Amino acid sequence: MPDYQNQNLSLRFDEELADLRNQVLKMGGLVEQQIQRATDALRKLDIAEAEVVSENDRYINGFEVTIDETCTRILVRRQPAASDLRLVIAVIKTITDLERIGDEAQRIAKMAIHIAENDGVFHNRYLGIIHLSEHVIKMVHDALDSFARLDTDAAFDVVRDDEKADIEYQAVMRQMLTYMMEDPRTISECLDIMQAARAFERIGDHAMNIGEYVIFLVKGKDIRHISIEDAEKDILT
Repeated sequence: MPDYQNQNLSLRFDEELADLRNQVLKMGGLVEQQIQRATDALRKLDIAEAEVVSENDRYINGFEVTIDETCTRILVRRQPAASDLRLVIAVIKTITDLERIGDEAQRIAKMAIHIAENDGVFHNRYLGIIHLSEHVIKMVHDALDSFARLDTDAAFDVVRDDEKADIEYQAVMRQMLTYMMEDPRTISECLDIMQAARAFERIGDHAMNIGEYVIFLVKGKDIRHISIEDAEKDILT
């Protein structure tokens, strides 16, 4: 095959990969909106906003299917190797986690609806869950930013931040247990808050996963089953 044809094929492949990354970032942007909307619905007990979150989940599912089909075509037609193959693998894993984040946002919205329909009130004592939500929203944003910039330092920051999210989640759970023991009338409401907190904690886990995929994409290292300290020594030093 003449060189110019090889160059054209290579250029088109690069364009396909760039478009693939852009599609992931578009999906990620929608997912970020979903988490923020779910948080707002919970804080304000806004049924209409919560229903928008549930309705928009289908768009996230659509993104996952479309991007997954694109990845399959690239694998079959292009048979990528090395870093290109890692990109496709990282994308497939990332969109799975983004779809699951969307599911968790929908779950939070459902808790907001349940509390509102039972004439509940979002008390100031529940503000811990808002701090948790702000933390995991930032984790998702930073994970997507590290994917966009292929920044392993930022990706490691996201992985480290998951421990903070776990601590905040445990604090919320302890608070809810205390409130339920002090006033059994709050049990139903507190259980809904606990389920929402669990969803936020899971969002943090999925954001951490995306950070790990970025490290795999850039460095070719799978750090899922080693400590963060060992991973940093191996990769960043």
